[in-house]
Amino acid sequence: MSTKQSDSLRIITIIAMMFLYAMISFVTNLAAPVGKIWGESFADPAQAERMGMLGNLFNFLAYLIMGIPAGNILSKYGYKKTALIAVALGFIGIAIQWASGAVDNFFVYLFGALICGFCVCMLNTVTNPMLNLLGGGGNKGNQLNLIGGTLNSLSGSLTPMLVGAIIGESLAGKSIADVNIVLYIAMAVFALIFLILKVTPLAEPAGAGQEVTYERSPWAFRHLTLGVIAIFFYVGVEVGIPATLISYLKPVVGFAAAGFVAGLYWLLMLVGRTVGSFIGGKVSSRAMVICVSVLALALLGSAMVLGDSMQVALPTNWAFEMQAMPVAALLIMLCGLCTSVMWGCTFNMATEGLGKYTAKASGIFMMMVVGGGVVPYIQSVVAAHNCLLSYLVPFVGVAYILFYALWGSKNVNKDIKVD
Repeated sequence: MSTKQSDSLRIITIIAMMFLYAMISFVTNLAAPVGKIWGESFADPAQAERMGMLGNLFNFLAYLIMGIPAGNILSKYGYKKTALIAVALGFIGIAIQWASGAVDNFFVYLFGALICGFCVCMLNTVTNPMLNLLGGGGNKGNQLNLIGGTLNSLSGSLTPMLVGAIIGESLAGKSIADVNIVLYIAMAVFALIFLILKVTPLAEPAGAGQEVTYERSPWAFRHLTLGVIAIFFYVGVEVGIPATLISYLKPVVGFAAAGFVAGLYWLLMLVGRTVGSFIGGKVSSRAMVICVSVLALALLGSAMVLGDSMQVALPTNWAFEMQAMPVAALLIMLCGLCTSVMWGCTFNMATEGLGKYTAKASGIFMMMVVGGGVVPYIQSVVAAHNCLLSYLVPFVGVAYILFYALWGSKNVNKDIKVD
């Protein structure tokens, strides 16, 4: 293959990974607002809060089940086949969620959320190492992941806004059938992406789809082991902050406005990732995570202390109609700027220098994304009694991420052969 053909194939592959990045966020961020619709069918408010987060929990529980198998599938069949399997699972999962509305069964919905979780777990297993390898690792690999993250954040910001706009101010009397249009869009996009991936050649990294001999376990790398714990907390922090923000604001401004403000959190993640993608080639992952972790701790701490003591005007829709809300809402929303770069940077730090162990390590890494279900569920239990106090849960998570960036991310196992 000529250098020109090789470069063209590399660009096509990068673009494909970017679109998959967007679908990951779209499917993941359907779980919280759609789950809250189901939660409203339970009369007790505390039970409604907990049950409303079960869809999100099942979506992320899939990572615990599929994480290591996804890494093994990637090692055996390569990136393209793994992506095709994942996209097919995404279509099936969304279809099951649609069917749950037709048969009015909450447990069918949870099963659909689990299948969608298998999809996004496998897509994450593909996109993150692929972009890291296509970028050559290091800062450049992280930069590509941050660029992909901007599309991920755009998709994530639009999802709760779209569901909120469709549902309106109140969830009373609403069902999953009221958001069928969103599910139809998701199925159509999955079908289109499957066809495009099927006929498009992708640049497989050297050795992909070939049997590899491993002398050690990926767990032998200390920075990977501590990194998967960091990602457990990170995904829980990323998901729990905006999901609980909806619960916090819903009694004050209604569901639609609360969903819009939560969407602004994801929009700020897009801003942060866009800025991060410009500086990612020059600033190390470690330095970025240290800075944003300190800022996130300051914002969360201030939100819990200040609470409802002051009011600020925040937009409630795309017409940017302003409404007074507690200052805590603004501080929590601003955390999106901080969490924006944590995913790509943490993955980059945890898999740096792993060589042939990268595919298996990626599966382990994805397994711990189950934190995106566990941590928000724990936060929802606390939020059922006190929404602001529940932000102690992500506060602890960010504190660990700061520890990892400061001390835990150094590769102290360079004696292990990785080629």
